[in-house]
Amino acid sequence: MLKIRLKSRTRELTVLAALIILIAVFSILDSVYLTPGNMVDIIKMATINGILAIGITFVIITGGIDLSIGCTFAIVIVAVGQLVVEGVPPLLAVLLGAVLGVIMGFFNGLLVTKMNLQPFIATLGTMSAYRGLAYVFTGGWPVLGIPDAYRKTFTTKIMGDIPISILVLFAIAIITHVVLSKTRFGNYIYSVGGNEESAKLSGVNVDRTKIMSYAICGCCAAFAGMIMLANLGTGEPASGQGYELDAIAAAAIGGTRMSGGKGTVLGTLLGALLLAALKIGMIVVGVQSFWQFVVTGIIIVIAAYFETIQDKISTAMFQHRNRTQTAR
Repeated sequence: MLKIRLKSRTRELTVLAALIILIAVFSILDSVYLTPGNMVDIIKMATINGILAIGITFVIITGGIDLSIGCTFAIVIVAVGQLVVEGVPPLLAVLLGAVLGVIMGFFNGLLVTKMNLQPFIATLGTMSAYRGLAYVFTGGWPVLGIPDAYRKTFTTKIMGDIPISILVLFAIAIITHVVLSKTRFGNYIYSVGGNEESAKLSGVNVDRTKIMSYAICGCCAAFAGMIMLANLGTGEPASGQGYELDAIAAAAIGGTRMSGGKGTVLGTLLGALLLAALKIGMIVVGVQSFWQFVVTGIIIVIAAYFETIQDKISTAMFQHRNRTQTAR
């Protein structure tokens, strides 16, 4: 039983091993890297990208993509920022921000399912539209004067230098893991991504499954945006540009198949931590920040190719096993 479980977690264990090796290498290059404060910084950096990546994992497993998460992120930042500046209680503002994210994700899902648009095209369009709305809403100016009461909602230290935002990351990870791996809805997501026609014939409401996946993605983008707002103390309409790249990279590194049907929240979370460890490591050893984009792009390609190799190996082993059984 243990052997079967370990085999099913091969990708997660591989990413975990890569993360440990990466930390060891950077620690050898500079001892500062392994300090407790730096380890906390890695998790802090992984928080926003990790939440975004968890959300987009749901969409990718269904065979889709959401390029608009960075712009959903931006709209929620300026909207929630304006609400708290005008005196709305922080917890109510957080709730309204989450609802706004769900609505924006829901709209993306409608475009994909009811208008039969390709996910890439649909979310490319909403990416531009949502970004434009963020600028229109603020007139291009940042929302200033975010109250400390709101900022403390996510930045209050609960133990040493660990802020509440890290707990939010792990809470979202646990909840989404349960949804994806322990519920009927989670099974539907994998079924739709694995073979949409078979899922339909099995009675799965494919459209509803996709729409709910996009809604979850939007909700995750909203929480990531609200944490960013608390960290910075300003609501920038330009926030979130390029964040979809890191989110997709984290999901791909963690074993989410870009064609759908495969992926786990644990793998995505480890992928986000690996990216954060790599970026902070490059900063610590003095590598120019521009190279981070180059490295991220290369990692996406390698991760996708690694998935292809795994599929080929699995297929070859399955065919060999069948030939062996036939020969017997």
